[in-house]
Amino acid sequence: MRSFPYPVFLDLQDVPVLVVGAGPIAARKVAGLVAAGASVRVVAPDVAPELDRSTIVELRQRRYEPADLDGVRLVVSATGDAGVDATVAADATAAGIWVNAADQPADCSFILPAIARNGPLAVAVSTGGASPALARRLRDRAGELLTDDVVALAADLAAQRAAVRAAGGSTEDVDWSAALDAVLPPIASS
Repeated sequence: MRSFPYPVFLDLQDVPVLVVGAGPIAARKVAGLVAAGASVRVVAPDVAPELDRSTIVELRQRRYEPADLDGVRLVVSATGDAGVDATVAADATAAGIWVNAADQPADCSFILPAIARNGPLAVAVSTGGASPALARRLRDRAGELLTDDVVALAADLAAQRAAVRAAGGSTEDVDWSAALDAVLPPIASS
């Protein structure tokens, strides 16, 4: 089994991304990529109504071809056909392009965590591909912490950090505990 021990958040603003597949799962992947600012191209012979065509830069309504990888920096394959997804993954890997094959961790160079968001805050949870259902449940629990008060705290702390840096200080030397504890009290240990 593959291991994915290094979590990362990507800046996908205007990054060309290929999504192979256009069913309900692919449509969710497309929505997340578009929300992150990616320029998404979709290749699929059939398109589900869930796919918002107005948000993508190109739809190639046909079967995947290796040339579809030209010019993209990231690939998500979510066709529901393990053979097609494995072929896309192998082609992308050979081309040096990061690839995710939905529900097929063995064919992935990266996996997509379960994500909870509120404003600029995001919590990502992964089980390394072992159990997406568990990741979603943990995401939901962690998401309960992302209240509007926590979002406001993040904005306030960002302003305080900017002021410290503008004054020539280091934010590493500041004890933020009081501000954090006011909104997010420490978890009681057992």
